[in-house]
Amino acid sequence: MHPTNAPLAERMRPRTLDEYVGQRKLVGPNAPLRRSIQNNTIPSIILWGPPGVGKTTLALLIAEATKRPFHSLSAISSGIKDLREVLSRPIGLFSPILFIDEIHRYNKSQQDSLLGAVEKGQVTLIGATTENPSFEVNSALLSRCQVYILDALGQDELLELVTNAIQKDALLKKKNITLRETDALFRLSGGDGRKLLNLLELVVLGEGEREEIVITDGSVTEVAQQSMARYDKSGEQHYDIISAFIKSLRGSDPNAALYWMARMIVAGEDPIFIARRMLIMASEDIGNANPTAMIMANACIQAVKVIGYPECRIILSQVAIYLATSPKSNASYLAIDESPWPWPKKPPIYPYRSTSATPPPS
Repeated sequence: MHPTNAPLAERMRPRTLDEYVGQRKLVGPNAPLRRSIQNNTIPSIILWGPPGVGKTTLALLIAEATKRPFHSLSAISSGIKDLREVLSRPIGLFSPILFIDEIHRYNKSQQDSLLGAVEKGQVTLIGATTENPSFEVNSALLSRCQVYILDALGQDELLELVTNAIQKDALLKKKNITLRETDALFRLSGGDGRKLLNLLELVVLGEGEREEIVITDGSVTEVAQQSMARYDKSGEQHYDIISAFIKSLRGSDPNAALYWMARMIVAGEDPIFIARRMLIMASEDIGNANPTAMIMANACIQAVKVIGYPECRIILSQVAIYLATSPKSNASYLAIDESPWPWPKKPPIYPYRSTSATPPPS
């Protein structure tokens, strides 16, 4: 039983594969992963998919169905010491399952430390990632794992989640809830089951002790605007805010740049994404007006990979301020875009443009 003070998404976490919603191509009848689970022949796997589609839940269900010991680590808060502690534990008849959430956040040495244990069958690794494992997981480790792709939940699956919650949750089933409209719920969740259920709970709690709770698009939108950060890592806000951030750097406004960066950090944006965009900007908009800017931005990427959140926010802030207060020149960008490549007839001459940036106020 899940505690009643846990979030709705946790209370509704399925206990069996038959209760699992979505990913029928993997765990539906006669699906490959389901057959492996039933036969207790689970390989080491990487579950790749967007947030809230059931990666952690699926790992828990695999461990439950196969009756194997289950060890869970988060790549955000664990390191090689934690890995060694888990790998040093004795092995039973079947290798234990080691679940690593956000496995793409492990650096190369941390991922390499798993190779021997995975290859020898000392553990069965289940890694969860929202990033393409072909780019974020070492090729040596990737070659020892089967990659399964999980899709965002569709409308029918989201409706099933909401209906199950209203009818089966220990707290919600006591209330008289009418689901009149679902468009806002589904649109704001973006195929994320966790976000959907937590938003549903916010709407219900916002109605207090009313005898009848009617869920409409209007009630959902009102609660979402009050309680949820207006930032979607896969939607328009993602691109709007990173664009505003880069424009602030380009416009030599460090205060505005830090505001937009803070919005992204609070929302959980991938720090590597922020650092990569600063590296592009360092060449495109600063260039040879200050060549050190590109060195700083490149060092930022390496440092962020090693450090991770929360400390890497300081590194991101340092480099953002440096780029914003650097002189600007887009001569390199203009030259390569306007040159008649690949057969130049006459070398063009481009003016060198540089502007001084005003330092941030003390």
